[in-house]
Amino acid sequence: MIDETKVEQAVKLLLEAIGEDTDREGLLDTPRRIAEMCNEIFGGLGKDASEHLSVTFQAEGNGIVLEKDIPFYSVCEHHLVPFFGKAYIAYIPDGKVVGLSKLARAVETYARRPQIQEQLTTQVADAIMTHLKPKGVMVMMEAEHLCMSMRGVNKPGTKTVTYVCRGVFEENQALQTTFFQMVK
Repeated sequence: MIDETKVEQAVKLLLEAIGEDTDREGLLDTPRRIAEMCNEIFGGLGKDASEHLSVTFQAEGNGIVLEKDIPFYSVCEHHLVPFFGKAYIAYIPDGKVVGLSKLARAVETYARRPQIQEQLTTQVADAIMTHLKPKGVMVMMEAEHLCMSMRGVNKPGTKTVTYVCRGVFEENQALQTTFFQMVK
C-alpha cells in the first residue's frame, strides 16, 4: 500500500527543489493528486499474478493460444517516467487454459510497479509457466520509453522489443517463427 502522506511530502519537496511555488493555485492540490496517482500506477507492488492465473479450465488440444496487442503502461525504475506499449502472449496448453482476460491482468500486475521492460517480459512468461504449466510460452513486448523520447537522447517513436521463450518455444525455432507470423 502506498504511503500517501510521504508521497505528498516528497512531491512538495520536489516542487520546491525545482523552484516552484507550492502555494500557487495550479500546484496546491498537486501533491495529493500525485499520491492518488501512485496508488493506481504502482498498484502492482506487493501483488502476484497468481490471483489471476490460478483459475484454469480443462481444454483438449495442443494448438497455440495467442493473445496479442495487450496495451500496458509501466514506469521506468531508472528515471520514474513512463514506458508503454503492447504485449503479445502465446502458450501451448497442456490440458488447461486460463480465461483470456487473465493474461492481460497478469501483464498489468507486473507492469504496475517501477520496472524495466526486460524484467517485465520475463516475469509474465515465468508466471504463466508456473501457474498454467503449459508445454511452452512465448512473451513479446514492444514499448516506447519516455526516458528515451522526452529526455536523454530525445528520440521519440523509438520502440524497444523484448521477448522470452520457455518450454517448447525455447527448443523449437518453427514455433518461434509461427509466433512472429501470428503477431504481424
